[in-house]
Amino acid sequence: MSTKHKVLVTATNYSLLCADAKRMLEEAGCEIIENQLGRPHTFEELAPLVADIDGVVAGVDTWDEAIFKLAPKLKGIARFGVGVDNIDLAKAQEYGIKVANVPGGNANAVAELTIGLILSMLRNIPTLERSARRGYWDRTVGMELADRTIGLLGFGNIAQMVAKKLQGFDVQIIAYDKYPNEEKAKALGVKLVSSDEVLAQSDVVSMHLPSLKETHHMMSDEQFNRMKQAAYFVNTARGALVDERALYKALKQGRIAGAAIDVYEQEPVAADNKLFELEKLIATPHTAAETTETYYRVGLDTAQALLDIFAGKDPIHLLR
Repeated sequence: MSTKHKVLVTATNYSLLCADAKRMLEEAGCEIIENQLGRPHTFEELAPLVADIDGVVAGVDTWDEAIFKLAPKLKGIARFGVGVDNIDLAKAQEYGIKVANVPGGNANAVAELTIGLILSMLRNIPTLERSARRGYWDRTVGMELADRTIGLLGFGNIAQMVAKKLQGFDVQIIAYDKYPNEEKAKALGVKLVSSDEVLAQSDVVSMHLPSLKETHHMMSDEQFNRMKQAAYFVNTARGALVDERALYKALKQGRIAGAAIDVYEQEPVAADNKLFELEKLIATPHTAAETTETYYRVGLDTAQALLDIFAGKDPIHLLR
């Protein structure tokens, strides 16, 4: 079958974890160009790849007018996930590029890692693991999750899954959302409160807001100062939501007890990021959605979205 469309995949591990999706595209005549870096592309790395591509299965690389100008054949971007803060939707529309995402496709994976990070902080799991490997017997005393208050900043799909999975831990859950789903909150036993109340009352504050202009650096010095000194902070949403300098100060000065973050203001994160100097920080490399199940589901959905776009149809989750 002759090639009809060229598809660039900037999401990682595509052949390994999205074999069915890749096969779907290839059987439709698409040529696949895969990410060989194992990380997001920079502008300089994307620029020579986009001149003749028709579609993109996009990771967290930046897709803006500078790239669109270099990609005259580009018809569609299928975001490998839900967040599209890395894609300039307005400019995409101007250039006639359709953009789709996969809402809820990675929600379970992100929710599970969020809870894993919470438990890791409270029980000092990374510290204990390093100690045991060195032959030490530093049995650091941790804390139990039971009877604590978990505060969710944002109450969308992922936060709702976190709340559901926390039901068996005997915790109190409070949440803030600009447009709260009161029915879901009631069903999950979640009390809806203001963002200030989440910060002031929670033993663990977990970030689940979208990255927008109005939420940029939502967690700054002022917000960290409102948290309990013994409280912990988790961010598996987007790095732009947190002023990393403020987080560094809050941890360094003991204004909060600890933090666990999966996302950063600049990605890939630099090895000399000052946050990495701190023992009170648990860090993972934007891996919350990285499960075999997520890759399978999202792979198929993104492949179908591009095939719909190539056929002149609107994909199910078209973003306007």
